[in-house]
Parts: sequence; C-alpha cells; structure tokens
Amino acid sequence: MTTIDPPVAGSGVDRAAGQTGTALASVADWVTTTDHKKLGRMFVATSLLIGLATAVIGVLLGVERIDATDDMIDTGALPQLLSLFRLGLTFGAVVPLGLGLAIAVVPLQLGARALAFPRLAAAGFWSWLMGTGLMIGSIVANGGPGGGDEDMVQLFLVSMALSIIGLVAAAGAVATSVLTTRAPGMNMRRVPLFSWSALVYALGLVLALPVLVAVLVALYIDHNYARSTFGGNVGIAGWINVSASQPATLLYAVPVFGVLLDTVATATRKRLPLRGVALAGVGLVGTALFAGVAQVEAFLSRDIIDFQTSYALREIVPFAILNGLPLLGGVVVMGVLLLALAGRPRVLSPWVFAFFGAGMVFVGMLGTVVYHVGDAQVYATVFEEGAWIYVCYGTILGLLGGIVHWGPKLWGRTMPDKQVLPLALLGVAATVLASLPYYIAGFADQPAGATIFDYAGPQGLWNTLVAVGHGLMALTVLAFAGLAIKSFGSGAHAGDDPWDGQTLEWATPSPAPADNFADVHVIASAEPLLDLKPARTEGAV
Repeated sequence: MTTIDPPVAGSGVDRAAGQTGTALASVADWVTTTDHKKLGRMFVATSLLIGLATAVIGVLLGVERIDATDDMIDTGALPQLLSLFRLGLTFGAVVPLGLGLAIAVVPLQLGARALAFPRLAAAGFWSWLMGTGLMIGSIVANGGPGGGDEDMVQLFLVSMALSIIGLVAAAGAVATSVLTTRAPGMNMRRVPLFSWSALVYALGLVLALPVLVAVLVALYIDHNYARSTFGGNVGIAGWINVSASQPATLLYAVPVFGVLLDTVATATRKRLPLRGVALAGVGLVGTALFAGVAQVEAFLSRDIIDFQTSYALREIVPFAILNGLPLLGGVVVMGVLLLALAGRPRVLSPWVFAFFGAGMVFVGMLGTVVYHVGDAQVYATVFEEGAWIYVCYGTILGLLGGIVHWGPKLWGRTMPDKQVLPLALLGVAATVLASLPYYIAGFADQPAGATIFDYAGPQGLWNTLVAVGHGLMALTVLAFAGLAIKSFGSGAHAGDDPWDGQTLEWATPSPAPADNFADVHVIASAEPLLDLKPARTEGAV
C-alpha cells in the first residue's frame, strides 16, 4: 500500500472543462485539487488574510486601552473580541501558515512526486476553512467565550473543533510525507533543515491538538447540560487558552527555525556547521508540545529559593521541561546560526526575514520564562500578551521569508530584494511596538483582558504604541501580499535554481511541474546539489 493517492481519472479540471468552460474549470481545479503546491498556496493565502484581519482587531483593542477610564467597546463583548483576536491569530493565521508552507515545499525537498495522503490534506484544508469561518461567525453572533446566545456558544465549540481537526489532518499528511516519501539515500540525518522542522512541527500538532479537541468536546457537553463543571460560557476561555498561550504556542514557531537554517545555509553556499546539533535544537523547541498535551502551565512560586529541596523540585522540574527546554532549543539554533554567519552569507531577503522572525520568537521565549517565575510578579498581566505577540508576529515574519525563498519554485517568478527587504524591517518594528510596551506595562501591573485600569506610568503611551504596532503589522502583511501578487504574477522569471541552492527542490524546473520530478534522485549527502557544483561554490568545504 502506498501513501501517494493516484490521480482520479476524469476529475477536476478535465471534467469541468468539458462541461462549463475555462473559468469554471479553473475554479473546479482548485476546489478539487490534491496537488500539494496548490493546497499549500491556499493555506498560505487564506491564513495571511485572516492574519491581516486579526491585526486590525489588535489595533481596535489597543485603541480601546489607551483611555483606561472609559469603555469604547461594550464590556460584555470584550471577552469575545479578545478571544477572536487570540484564537484567530493563533489558529487562523500562525498555525495554518506554517502548515501551508510545509505542504507546498516539503515534497519538493524530499524528492517526492506528491504529498503523502493528499486527499487527507485537502480535506484538512476545507475542514479548517469551514470551521474557522463558522467560529468567527459564531463569535460575531454573540457566541464564543462569554457569549450570550446559547446556540452560538455551542456552534463556536463545534466549529472550533472542526477547525482544529482540519489542522491535525493536514499535519498528519506532512509528517507522513517526511517519514515515508524521501528520495533514495535520504535518511533522517540527511533530511533538509526545513523538512526536519516541518516533521517536528507536524508531529507536535498531531499529538497536542487532539487534546484541545477533547477539551472542546467536554466544554460542549458541560454547556449543553449542567454547566457546573467548566463554568459554562464564562469558563470557556480559561480552558482553551492554554493551547493559545505560552509555552504551547512556541510549538507553532518551529518552522521559522527551519526556514532560518535553510536560507542561511543557502546564502553562505556552504554546508551548515554542526548540522546534527541544529537538528537537535529544532527538536528541543518542539518539546513545547508537552504544554499542549498536558494542558498545564508550570509556574515557580515566589521565594522558591526558601523552599525545602523536595518541594522546590516539584515546581522546578516541570518548569524546566515546559519552559526551559524550548528556550534551550532556541539557544542551540541561534548558536549554530552564529557559526553559519561567520561564513559571510549574501544578504538575501529570505534569510533576513527569517533572522528577524526567529529573533522575535526568541524574545518571546525569554518572556515566557520570565512570566512563569513568581518573583517576577507579572502573572495575570499583559506581559503574557506581549510574549504571545512576539511569538505569533515573529512566526509570521519568518514564514514570509519562506514564501520569498520558495515562491520562485511555486510560481516561477521572484520577488525583488530591494522592495522586499524594507518590509522585513517594517515587520520588525511592528512586532517590537506591538509587544515590548506590554512587557513594560506588565511590570507596571496592567491587568490582562481589561480596559479599565490604573497604574503609575504613561498608560496611554504604552497602549498607543501597541495599537501602532498592530497597525504596522497589518500594513506589512498587506504590502507583502500586494507585492507577492504583482511579482509572482508578472515579475522577473526565475531560473530553476535562483538562489544557488543545496537541496532537491532546486533540481526541478520553476515553477515545479505537476509531478515535481521527471526522475527519481538518489542522494549521497544532506546537500545533494552542492555535491554536483564546482568547488568554488562551496568555498573551503
């Protein structure tokens, strides 16, 4: 039995073309497609659109908090808007954006002619899309956490479960592809860096997200009957936010580190130093899945240094596993990166995006550790929201670099560096402005989820900067999307290997044909194309 589904004769574009003409045939082709390159692009485009919308919601919330003495938004609607912002950005933009890039690129990197279980991935996309649409609609119709309409609250729980199931299905296809469809000679030590991060990411989602679905089922049963165990509609947010806050969200940033390592190695034209250590570092970042599986956060109590050793260890060990291991993974990846940068890489927009994106995620990792230390006294403040924004916006920024890098292989055209690089800098400014002020306001005790508060310091300034940051991120995504549409539609044609790459995706024409490769490649190292290029390309290696 093979994991690669055979094409269905007479389906999709051929059947539609014979019946209703070219325009409808094109629509039918995209709707019924199992081509991983099209599925990946549909995930990417839709998640960027949702990311743009949630950034606008972030602006509204930031503006609402500027004047901490009065409410612009109805107090009863505030929990719903906060939930829409958090869940929309996390599960509507960040998670599917990483999956979409992986679905589009991983089979090409593996030398495979198709994605494993492509129909499962297609079903996952439509399930996620319909579930996310219904989830947003239910919140708008007074459902969701804290919602006042009973039917809409229940619709929210069902639709969110449908959305998460779709993400799990797509992740399963990605993980299976890396495990079963590699080119001959490609053992797990030779898997391309981005594909390795996609495997860690996908397996983490497959293990962690079903637990969230189980939580949603329990919440639905409780809300439909007694409403005594989980707090009814007002208790929903507290139970589901574990999967949409730190450290669980660090799992969703794993692909960024793969994009960074892959693009930096390409830019140096050298083999990545300490490649095995880098793979281990990415794996350590993936241990953030433990928080999603256990559905817990690990805090250190105040004055823990005064505890007896046995009692202190009961908190220190879970804290180190849930919060420390992902941070250690980030440190390892950044250490390998510094060694690679010693090779003086070409300044190319893909790795600049990924570098800044990974840097923002790393700052979010540091914030996650601080937040869970009791002596920092930032629990239940906006400090956590600052760390979450660092992780989410950093992930989006890094994955935009992946789109720039592999876009030529998907569309056959390139995005001009001179126009893309300023967007990377704008995205960094947006992320810092949307996050750093909340680190400061957290230490000043600005409460989370509140719009009326009072503390010493320039309250209005911090929240104004946050609103500006969200606005700049919306502008970054919008400008990037516009430039991508223009460049990939009518920009300069890309050669088969525009970046002088090292891995198999650059051995096939641009854009990649339907079956990816005409021949099966047999590889002998982790950088098969580098083996075939002149020694001057690789420098001293």
